[in-house]
Amino acid sequence: MLTGEYEHTLDDKGRLFVSNRLRGQIDVVEHGSSFYLVLGTNGILCLYPEKYFQQIALAGAPGTAAPDEAVAFERLSFALASRVELDRQGRLLLTEKLRSRAKLGNNLTLVGVRDHIELWNNTDWERYLENNLSQYQEQMAQARQAVLNKKTSQMELQGES
Repeated sequence: MLTGEYEHTLDDKGRLFVSNRLRGQIDVVEHGSSFYLVLGTNGILCLYPEKYFQQIALAGAPGTAAPDEAVAFERLSFALASRVELDRQGRLLLTEKLRSRAKLGNNLTLVGVRDHIELWNNTDWERYLENNLSQYQEQMAQARQAVLNKKTSQMELQGES
């Protein structure tokens, strides 16, 4: 499970450092040591562990997709994905084309999002937080309450046994 937010700056050659704290969250035996860089939902550039992305790409379009939608999904899934490896210093090269498509500048925030890493402009990430933090807080309170309710119900059932 990938978590956290990490601010970094691109160097003069367009390389981005991926924090050891973030990379250390990935089980390389299960997910591989390489990554796929993919333009994801909402135009966000995403970094998926190699083996996990392969599962997503090979799963194909949802079963409800029309044949032409399935072809488009497959075409774009593979065309917009690049297999990448980090160098010895843990840096990733972001080409100008990728940065342009994702509208990325030089000051980035890497965000762990369960199964992938998202690359955001620092200012865009802060704006996203500002726009979504109150909704998140409500959802977190509801999720916590659901877990507490489930535990209480389990304890009551065990007490009746």
